[in-house]
Amino acid sequence: MSNELNPRRLFLKQTALASAGVLLAPVVGWSASSYRRIVGANDRVRVGVVGFSDRHRYTHMPCFLNHHKELNFDVVGVSDIWKRRRDEGAALWKEKLGHDVAAYRNNEEMYDKKAVDAVFISTADFQHALHTIEAVRAGCDAFVEKPFAETMEDNRAALKAVKSSKQIVQIGSQRRSGANYHAADAYIKSGKFGDIKMVELTWNVNQPGRWRRPELVPLLKEADTDWKRFIMNRPPEAFDARKYLEYRLFWPYSSGQPGQWMSHQIDTVHWFTGLQHPRSVVANGGIYMWKDGRKNWDTLTAVFDYGPQNDMSSGFQVTFGSRMDNGDERPTEIYYSNGGELNLNTNTVSPRGGLNKKFADAMKMPPFLLPESSLASTEAVVASANTGGDTLTSGHVRNWMECVRSRKQPNAPVEAGYSHSIATIMTNAASRTGMKATFDEKTQEVMVGGKAFKY
Repeated sequence: MSNELNPRRLFLKQTALASAGVLLAPVVGWSASSYRRIVGANDRVRVGVVGFSDRHRYTHMPCFLNHHKELNFDVVGVSDIWKRRRDEGAALWKEKLGHDVAAYRNNEEMYDKKAVDAVFISTADFQHALHTIEAVRAGCDAFVEKPFAETMEDNRAALKAVKSSKQIVQIGSQRRSGANYHAADAYIKSGKFGDIKMVELTWNVNQPGRWRRPELVPLLKEADTDWKRFIMNRPPEAFDARKYLEYRLFWPYSSGQPGQWMSHQIDTVHWFTGLQHPRSVVANGGIYMWKDGRKNWDTLTAVFDYGPQNDMSSGFQVTFGSRMDNGDERPTEIYYSNGGELNLNTNTVSPRGGLNKKFADAMKMPPFLLPESSLASTEAVVASANTGGDTLTSGHVRNWMECVRSRKQPNAPVEAGYSHSIATIMTNAASRTGMKATFDEKTQEVMVGGKAFKY
């Protein structure tokens, strides 16, 4: 029998492993008996919450509860600078776990007490990298939401801090724990798909209240929080409850669509191709629909050039389009070669659109379903920020918990966050300046108009 990689056979094998509970990733899943063979496996892992956000309440919490008893993890503290949120968080976790959970006024208070071994970080977008630095310097492992960073200064500092530590950091890019995404990665890397020539990414929603918190804004008083701690290293300005609670609408607290949504999808491009960032980005858009005082666009189209830095004749284009009106909340990810397409919405690979049938036959790319297509109803990407205990995020949280035990690298290590952040920062730079953004490998800076992009 030929030793040539058979993608279909590989997919079937992966599906069997997935069904058996083995994670299709650089890190192999662990069974309960496996944990008993790890030094310290019977010790309880004490987890803290950095920022009791909606994302944590409605997604991290149910995902954690799916696995914490088996893996002996326990939430013991909630840190939030807003009194209302930290009290709510401590009370809700107490209700779920049946024991008291400490409420901390800030991260320093929690870390100084040596109260936790690991943390969930789901604070404002611009804070993720900075809170990751705090966590690893305190000797804690971290599950940190995306985008990892919104400026290259923060991105470089966080990468350095994590790499200088021994901590396990999982970036919240849950596609990296999806069996269908692993199957797609294996198929592309097998060479059967051919060279990628185009990738189309879209993320459209039609939700007037998306990223708005009108019911909470009047309740937030400056005396009940710590505004200086909130803005961290951003330029000083007066307290603004909207920017605190609706930060996704306002730069420099968030880039909006690039950081919130594109970061998920562009990460698969880096993963499948091994490329670390785009060669260039241009973008256009505006605030066409929601005239509510926001500063970040509600409609965006970005075009990326990807390929090796030393061979500009080789490469491919990626487009990302996002609108916050007339959207069906079905993020689209389609990869194209000259022989066909790989569609991660339908979980199919086919010669559709290929040059001709003869060419498709030569490429050995007959139409078939990715094996996980039968799981599409449970592994489908959810456009909502509050996904509940969905399969993708639950598997991603479990992978982090397993890696905290095994000390192996998780599915989405810090390098993945560093790379997606370069792409999102380039997109933000292009949209805000109207110029083409590039990346300086030597300085690790995003460049527009001959200058490094800051704010």
